Amino acid sequence: MDKITVQALVDGGKATPGAPLGPTLGPLGVNIGQIVATINEKTKNFEGMKIPVKVIVDKDSKTFEIEVGTPPASALIKKELGIALGAKAKGEIVGNLTMEQAVKVAKMKGEVSLAKGLKATVNEILGTCVSMGVTCEGKSPKEVIKEVNEGKHDKLLS
Repeated sequence: MDKITVQALVDGGKATPGAPLGPTLGPLGVNIGQIVATINEKTKNFEGMKIPVKVIVDKDSKTFEIEVGTPPASALIKKELGIALGAKAKGEIVGNLTMEQAVKVAKMKGEVSLAKGLKATVNEILGTCVSMGVTCEGKSPKEVIKEVNEGKHDKLLS
């Protein structure tokens, strides 16, 4: 079985048969329209962001599988808050994430996060908030991490 892997960065939910996918996949004789449709279906929740994808093509059977990466936590946080950039200076606050939004972002990162479980992934997202100048529930993310560890948000994290 001869497999070829094509890696590309696509716009979430808006991949096209053009570059970078079409020219690379065309010579392999696979159904590019089907591949693009599958990628768009799998990346529709990341609209407006660049998403890393891997298309693994079996040259003999012309079948394919698609692996979708997720954007960095900072990109997901910025999208959630509708902001373009994180803080430029130490101490600058650029936004405030609700606990629900932190959980939503953690769930988006879920599969690729190295953290064990939702609680740990939420703490990872809150850690990213620290460096971005984003508060959570109007408090320092470090304070909210303590609350998560103490079980104050367990209802939301179950």
